[in-house]
Amino acid sequence: MNDVISEKLKLLPDSPGVYVMLNADGHVIYVGKAKVLKNRVRQYFHAGVKTDKVMAMVNNIVDFYYIITNSEIDALSLENNLIKKYKPRYNILLKDDKTYPYVRINLKEPYPRFEITRRVRFDGAKYFGPFMGGVSVKEVLEIVNRCFELRTCKQTLPNKSVKRECINYHIGRCHAPCTAQISPADYRARVDGAIDFLSGNDDAAETLLKEKMLAFADEGQFEAAIDCRNKLAEIAKIKEHKITDLNRFINADIIALMTDGVYGAVNVLITRSGRMQGGKNFSVSTAVGDEKSMLSEFILRYYRDGRELPDEIVLYSECEDGDVLEKYFKETFRKSVSIIVPKQGVRRQLADMAGNNAKDHLEKSVGAIQHKDDKTVTACARLKDILSLSRYPKRMECYDISNVSGVDKVASMVVFTDGEKDAKEYRRFTIKTVEGANDFASLKETLTRRLNKLGTEEEARFPKPDLIVIDGGKGQLSSVKEVFDELNITDIDLISLAKREEEIFTVRSNVPVVLPHSDYCLRMLQAIRDEAHRFAITYFRNKHNKRNLSLRLDGIKGVGKVRKEKLFERFGTAENIARAELEDIAGIEGFGEKYAKLVYEWFKKEEER
Repeated sequence: MNDVISEKLKLLPDSPGVYVMLNADGHVIYVGKAKVLKNRVRQYFHAGVKTDKVMAMVNNIVDFYYIITNSEIDALSLENNLIKKYKPRYNILLKDDKTYPYVRINLKEPYPRFEITRRVRFDGAKYFGPFMGGVSVKEVLEIVNRCFELRTCKQTLPNKSVKRECINYHIGRCHAPCTAQISPADYRARVDGAIDFLSGNDDAAETLLKEKMLAFADEGQFEAAIDCRNKLAEIAKIKEHKITDLNRFINADIIALMTDGVYGAVNVLITRSGRMQGGKNFSVSTAVGDEKSMLSEFILRYYRDGRELPDEIVLYSECEDGDVLEKYFKETFRKSVSIIVPKQGVRRQLADMAGNNAKDHLEKSVGAIQHKDDKTVTACARLKDILSLSRYPKRMECYDISNVSGVDKVASMVVFTDGEKDAKEYRRFTIKTVEGANDFASLKETLTRRLNKLGTEEEARFPKPDLIVIDGGKGQLSSVKEVFDELNITDIDLISLAKREEEIFTVRSNVPVVLPHSDYCLRMLQAIRDEAHRFAITYFRNKHNKRNLSLRLDGIKGVGKVRKEKLFERFGTAENIARAELEDIAGIEGFGEKYAKLVYEWFKKEEER
């Protein structure tokens, strides 16, 4: 404990709040909340038995700061926001073992449609799922659309340019909201029926399917009747997941955490309306603190990204501050949630089931987690030592240039955080000032524009990196070093990776570092380099196709920039437009039959030429 920390500990208040631990590089390595800041923060630095994880963190702390809040709930909310922002190394890390599908519907639309997604967002839409355990989400969605005759098209409604109904209307599978054949109110009644089915009430859908099956059979439409029969079989499979002893009106998530002191595993079982919808496992790196605080942090982070909150959260073991979590959910999401640890009954049986799943996942995945850490966090730490970097490379950025003969020049910026891809941080650049195919000049322009964002309002979207990796040898490295010198950048490490021999060049030595091909540090650098190349190529192709499409459409009167954009969004390439039917083009917003005919006939004449 240094003098700075020693003095700050004496000044800690008795208030609730959030504390933030910093390492020698000024990085946030841990964020925690406290009912009483003075008591909680002092625990880390006073004598007493501590786990290896806590000792490792404390040994890395050179400073801390705290923020006083009005209440524990405010502290919980602030802690959540800061963890999301900084991704501290010693806070709990969630690694979902598999992304299961959900069904999503945006009820804010006048004619909403159901769609399949694997990513739950906090966007105001309603999500159902996850679907697992042998239940096909595609079959479920087909049951919904078959029974309640809802639209499946992706176009935005209402759309006045749509003049006629699609085939689904004529075969009785949709009520054509695209041409206002059904009112929003009547359509919404059908949507409500579908929501009722997805929420666990199978009876209405089963009755509708039986009626349709019999009607199709009477009319001699045997293929349609067989399709209904198959969907009835799928409903029967869904019913098998019901829990007979659980009240059908109870919606609960059952959560169990197991840890061996170094690693942890969490199992979440999901029940809706008495039906077991399945479960999912999470591998978690053990956070600083006991199991109660780990479980509390998991619950907070699990639901913060928009997952559906149940009426009950049933726990295998106690969490920290369950009452505060309940208040937080109430104030933040306007949802009353009960957090309970059952002692007996069916809920206890479910909690034990989740506990067994978590224990099994822990025993079978610990090695895999360790192996992944070797390739990511541990590789970052080793890279710092091997290349004599000034700091741990938590945020690495890599750049690549892509063009053909100097046309449509673009650059990519990809980001790895703690050695893993961080795709939401990726950025792309269009080269603006360089003439011809000059990769060196393009690289200099890209890095100049990127580094000029530091210290500006744009730094929120472009945080300062710890390490910049350049694809290339000494020449590329020197070009970027000139940018660093011009902008007086001294607190960001810079290296390059030469592709042929996979040599690593640094600005401190003319002698490259050569690592074995099996070394995880080299593999990590190869991964970020290859990802930058892939991302640049993808952007280039997209831009190139867009420009070629624009040129091919230049001769069509009335098809200007806006309509060209619409065509590109819908079809992607000129070849796809040439293969499209007239109705496909007419369905695009802003086209209608008039402009669709112009485009359609233009490509037909092109084929004849």
